[in-house]
Amino acid sequence: MDFFKRYVWGVCSFAVAAVLVGGYTLLFAPPLDFPSGDTVVISRGASASDISEQLYDANIIKHASVLSLILRISGASSRVKSGAYLFKTPENVFTVARRLSTGAYGLPPVSITFPEGVTVRDIAEKVSGALPLITSGEIISLGKSQEGYLFPDTYFFPPDATAQSVINAMRKNFDAKTASLSGDIQTSGYSLPDIITMASLVEKEARTVENRRIVAGILWDRLDIGMPLQVDAVFGYIFNRDTYSPSFSDLKTESPYNLYLHTGLPPGPIANPGIESIQAALHPTKTDYLYYLTGSDNLMHYATTYIEHQSNQRKYLK
Repeated sequence: MDFFKRYVWGVCSFAVAAVLVGGYTLLFAPPLDFPSGDTVVISRGASASDISEQLYDANIIKHASVLSLILRISGASSRVKSGAYLFKTPENVFTVARRLSTGAYGLPPVSITFPEGVTVRDIAEKVSGALPLITSGEIISLGKSQEGYLFPDTYFFPPDATAQSVINAMRKNFDAKTASLSGDIQTSGYSLPDIITMASLVEKEARTVENRRIVAGILWDRLDIGMPLQVDAVFGYIFNRDTYSPSFSDLKTESPYNLYLHTGLPPGPIANPGIESIQAALHPTKTDYLYYLTGSDNLMHYATTYIEHQSNQRKYLK
């Protein structure tokens, strides 16, 4: 009798275990064709059911309804973190639900490097390419008024970064990097917007520290005597393209940024300058030069008179 009871108990236990294992495998275990190494981007504002369907379609889970139910029962359906998730190895539906609710992306922060002289348009292109939740239009919309004040540097953004958080990080970095220059700005006799606008021109016009300071001195002198700045780099900004060799028709383009038609500084910066160009605008080199050009030899050539400048054009612009 005891043997019979033990036998029945053993059979029942096995049956229960089989049911549990079978139920787990059927409902909660990852699919056999789990796409290890794939990345799935969860959009902002997506509902729990939409996210569940998305992960089902991507073969991350077996049943969309099971994940949706787990998210609702756990109260996590409204706390799912948007962003890019890396699914390195097969994970059961409970692990997937936990990752979604805690933002365990499985990815390192996204590194983006913005070089000196980058424009908001360039920033938008880089960010939208690296962070799929952000569109270039969002960056342009939020960043256009911040042109010149988004510090070029290397940044590390989380996968769920927003356009606003990107712009805020770059502006905060600008404020930190230029905080020590407040005294120099005050004694320069120019406002911060004037300095940054000039620095943006210098950034686009010269490449070395020495030349940036000389060019800054020339442009400040031109301002002092009421001479048009005649900076070619503004045409890249006017036409939203990387060009600094305007045609004769470009020179006649009506725009407040056209420094051939209008005297004074442009309405605002044409790029986001680095610290060296800002320093050059603050501490220009004083010379007798009023003209400069970059020759086909990639060197800067200076002149004190327009006649000398024309001679340089014939010599070095071949």
